[in-house]
Amino acid sequence: MQTLSGTPSPLDDSSERADGPILIAIWGEDRNDSEFQLGTREVDWHSHLRGQLFCIESGLVHVRTAQGSWLLPPHRAGWIPPGESHRVTISGAMSGWTLLVTPIAASMLPAQPCVVGINEVMRALVRRAASWPSQTPLNKAQEQIIEVLFAEIQCAPQEPLHLPMPTDRRALRIATAILQSPSDNRSLAAWATWAGMSVRTLSRLFLAETGISFAQWRQQARLTLALERLARNEAVADVAEALGYATPSNFIAMFRRSFGDSPARYFARRELRR
Repeated sequence: MQTLSGTPSPLDDSSERADGPILIAIWGEDRNDSEFQLGTREVDWHSHLRGQLFCIESGLVHVRTAQGSWLLPPHRAGWIPPGESHRVTISGAMSGWTLLVTPIAASMLPAQPCVVGINEVMRALVRRAASWPSQTPLNKAQEQIIEVLFAEIQCAPQEPLHLPMPTDRRALRIATAILQSPSDNRSLAAWATWAGMSVRTLSRLFLAETGISFAQWRQQARLTLALERLARNEAVADVAEALGYATPSNFIAMFRRSFGDSPARYFARRELRR
């Protein structure tokens, strides 16, 4: 996987523009000359002056912020508000798009990072906006299209693809260790002892700081890692073993409960939408 840090690109230039159109749309591909370069790569911690809404049509994007991690399967859009520091891992994405929104216009969109579903109307509007020159002032018809696009974004359902991270030093140490070694099946009590706290304190911290229980958080963490590995075409059996499941069938059952499909059908269904 390619890791990039501080590498300038046309996208960087557009994302730092305080002037110009309130919205700049860019269609991206897995090519070196693409403004919104996709493929399989990692972009280190950075932020933009403009807010960024981005979507892929294959593969997976994993966005990390100080508040936690967000997953973007195909046909989901990730929103990063202006100035929000984030790190991005792209796995097997061939095409997609990004919208760059001025800070003033971004105030109409969510204040926190999130993942939203998209529809054909939104996608068609983005396609239209991507054909506009980014240096030319918008005309009345283009401004009306942007109004409709913003309305679609505001109404789009938010997707539960967020892995919140605790802020307490001890709980964060446990969360980081689980992400680094997801097959570690230590009990809640064993993790509490490892971090030097009581079981009750650990349970309270995870619930208070992430909004879900320790068991739910660990399952969501494994699901996050599973989607990332599956998007890289790793075998289901290998993914199940890496995440600590006793059998592939146990892993598939968890995946189906979370997404309503087996891993194979989940990704196949999204490929058919392309």
